[in-house]
Amino acid sequence: MDTMSALDQEIQNAARRRADAEREFLRTDVELKELLVKGRAAGLGPSEMAKLTGFTREWVSKIAPDESKSRKGAIQRRLDKLNADSD
Repeated sequence: MDTMSALDQEIQNAARRRADAEREFLRTDVELKELLVKGRAAGLGPSEMAKLTGFTREWVSKIAPDESKSRKGAIQRRLDKLNADSD
């Protein structure tokens, strides 16, 4: 029975370590994403930040899109829709 209680304790300890690691990962993931958004706002491109992080340019672009292009695209879609409605 001692073997099971020792095994039980090992399992519980491993589960605690995993939960701690997951919390740390999520915290640092949020930190990195905030820094990517900050970098994008400061004019860093997705390719440059991808090199710094080791992630793909596409992933960086998804996390930190170019806000000016996003707004311009939305404005253009609205104008296109208005122009199509007026025809």
